[in-house]
Amino acid sequence: MANGSRHATAAVAGALALLGALTSCGTESGGAGPSPRPSASAGRPAGDSPHSAVPSDAAGSTNDRSPASAGHTDRPVSRCRTSELSAAVGRMDPGAGQRNFPVVLTNVSSRVCTLYGHPGAAFVDAAGERLGRDPERTPGDPATVTLRPGASAWAGLRYASPGVSGARTATPAALLVTPPDERDPLKVPWKAGAVPVSGNASSVFLTVLQPGTGP
Repeated sequence: MANGSRHATAAVAGALALLGALTSCGTESGGAGPSPRPSASAGRPAGDSPHSAVPSDAAGSTNDRSPASAGHTDRPVSRCRTSELSAAVGRMDPGAGQRNFPVVLTNVSSRVCTLYGHPGAAFVDAAGERLGRDPERTPGDPATVTLRPGASAWAGLRYASPGVSGARTATPAALLVTPPDERDPLKVPWKAGAVPVSGNASSVFLTVLQPGTGP
């Protein structure tokens, strides 16, 4: 009986030793527990990021933006758009058989913008039909006019007095003024009476833009 008990005890001890060895091998090879896993976006291409469809201005906080992207001081000045301007026709300045008007463009936006060259202009009737030819651009030395919010630039509109020239006339309902390099005009009611549309001395002239609201 003693020998049998010793044999049984030895068998149990051998089995426990084998089980301990197997457990030790499993722990060293990483089988005992899961290894740390990377986060879901760590190995994801930039285009697959959950935020890739969000515009950059919305994806980052204001504190994360550079001054240029946040709109502080480094943004370059660009030309004035039609939607950023208002137009007006100033008081007539008669002289030597001519009628002269300042056509004024004012920056009504909250940013600085620029104008360069000649504006476009056309007289139209109440139905929006053009009257006469477009004003001719007079030679000049154009320069970039920088407009801060509220600042203005003007171009001179002139034509011979119809009473002197004998040109055929029409009375416009409005003057359409198009800022340089833009397509959409600004509509200004015309209250200065008849303008020449055909015949002798019927040309209308327009100068380059310069700072201010008139001569």
